[in-house]
Amino acid sequence: MRITPGRKITNILGAELNKLVTLPSIWLTISGTFILNLALAAAFTSIGQQGAAGSQSILDIGLATMGYLQAGFILLGILAACSEYTGGQIRSTLTVMPWRGLQLSAKLAALATITVTAALIIAASGVLYTLFMMRDTAAGAGIEIDTMLKALAGATGYLTLTALLSAAIGSLLRRTTPALVILLGYYFVISPVSGDALPGYFPDKAGSYMYMLSSADKSDVLTPMQGTGIVMLWTLLCITAAIVLYRKRDA
Repeated sequence: MRITPGRKITNILGAELNKLVTLPSIWLTISGTFILNLALAAAFTSIGQQGAAGSQSILDIGLATMGYLQAGFILLGILAACSEYTGGQIRSTLTVMPWRGLQLSAKLAALATITVTAALIIAASGVLYTLFMMRDTAAGAGIEIDTMLKALAGATGYLTLTALLSAAIGSLLRRTTPALVILLGYYFVISPVSGDALPGYFPDKAGSYMYMLSSADKSDVLTPMQGTGIVMLWTLLCITAAIVLYRKRDA
């Protein structure tokens, strides 16, 4: 029986999704990120209740954890890409699925399927916790549902794209530790220390405008759509490089 191209793609996507959902480290990372988010949300909300957060809105406080959450999604992407290189499982995968470009694309699509759900739940949990705890304050009473949904959509998109970009870097390096050192070093050391020295078109800086809508109201910064486009471009460039190199080199 001849397998149609559509059926082939569906089978490969199903296989990649099954590999990811059965990988314990994926669920440990997601669970740990969720718990970290709630702990940080509680801390930031407590600061907001004491008035130390100044004029920050509910969304600003609820999404203040994003700078830390991205570490979990960076790890998630790298684990998804590099897990098969441990113990040489990648050779078995390529024996069964020799279409390298299609196989890696399916892996990234499977990762996006898992990540978008996890990102929405995790980002929303922090915002909803803050909203519940500060519902009787002026900031809690003035929040608009449309604005909250837009911010959560932006946060979900940013975390998902961060995971995909990290998976692409992981695929290029094929090792978990070097990929983590490079990405965490940039996101948590180089970028914060450099401040305004680096242009706003780097993925973390542009990505912040996807969900920090109050910042995007200023005329000298990016709009949420511009931020989304820039992060997508970075992600697509890294994915393209990963696929091209994946097809050319030995397993």
